Amino acid sequence: MKAEQKKQMIRKNLTERVVAIAAKSKARRIAKLQQPELFKTDASSSHIQPVTQQNNSKIKPNKSNSDRGLLPVRHPTRDFFLCDMFDYALKEDGASMEVPIFTLATKPDLTVWHWQSKDGDRSITVTPSVQGRATQFDKDVLIYIISQMTEALNRNRFDARSRIVRFTVYDYLVSTNKPTGGKEYQRLEMAMERLRGTSIKTNIKTGGERVKESFGLIERWKIVEKSPTDERMIAVEITLSEWLFNAVQAHEVLTINRDYFRLRKPLERRLYELARKHMGHQTNWKIGLNLLHEKTGSKSELKEFRRMIIEIIESDTLPDYRILLNKENDQVHFYIKSAKRLALNLIKNIEK
Repeated sequence: MKAEQKKQMIRKNLTERVVAIAAKSKARRIAKLQQPELFKTDASSSHIQPVTQQNNSKIKPNKSNSDRGLLPVRHPTRDFFLCDMFDYALKEDGASMEVPIFTLATKPDLTVWHWQSKDGDRSITVTPSVQGRATQFDKDVLIYIISQMTEALNRNRFDARSRIVRFTVYDYLVSTNKPTGGKEYQRLEMAMERLRGTSIKTNIKTGGERVKESFGLIERWKIVEKSPTDERMIAVEITLSEWLFNAVQAHEVLTINRDYFRLRKPLERRLYELARKHMGHQTNWKIGLNLLHEKTGSKSELKEFRRMIIEIIESDTLPDYRILLNKENDQVHFYIKSAKRLALNLIKNIEK
């Protein structure tokens, strides 16, 4: 009887806490709508700070923090989908290792990366071109295309069945939260060249098909329209590889937070992807630091990797998730930021 009373007390306390958090959040939203002049948005973070006479006069930017936190929201965007074709087949094989196709390096990565299943039945080799392996930021092009194609498939559009995709560069830049200056057009051209040049050799299934072949992440790209006043591309056309196309047609995709495009560091983006993939609808996930090091594809020493993880934990910039590192056993814990979901999950576990 006492045990049952204790459970009821715990449930009551947790419920009250959840209600209090929800009420506080609602009150803040109402206050912001009714008196917007009392709030301002800090471009380097998602926190809303009240404007006062003291902090509103000649505010000087903190140069030491200018390269920290999230990138500013440059354009309003819609929800995006992350193609999960690299993880999907490996999951079918029961393998615990995720495949880091894209390099985390910011300088040209000219190394060849290879993985093979324990039974030797499935393998994948990533070979860069002379311009280097496709980067984590180059992946934005594929995420954008996959998002558009997935939406078209959901609407039963006939053109979603074609591997050839055409889009305007400006729409791409806006959708992926990038500046729209001339340099971004040049960066996109280099990204497409790395995506085409990075060679994948694999026999891993996508869309239920397994064909041993070698191909680029994209088959080809071309500029279909240029600006009349300069050499900037206005629209481009990309042909997806059959491997990638099969994955999208089979809806092997995951929804990701739009703030993914605000993450500054390649490792932050990779950690978000891993958390999104492994947590699903769960509220937490844990993994050893050594295994996480392998899954991210980081080439840094483990000591340096641990330092970078701690830095990301302190900045707390990942959308939807927080990270904790148990330094005693090197276990990395991911858990959702939603206090309400965490509390409800705790109540559910107590009732079991």
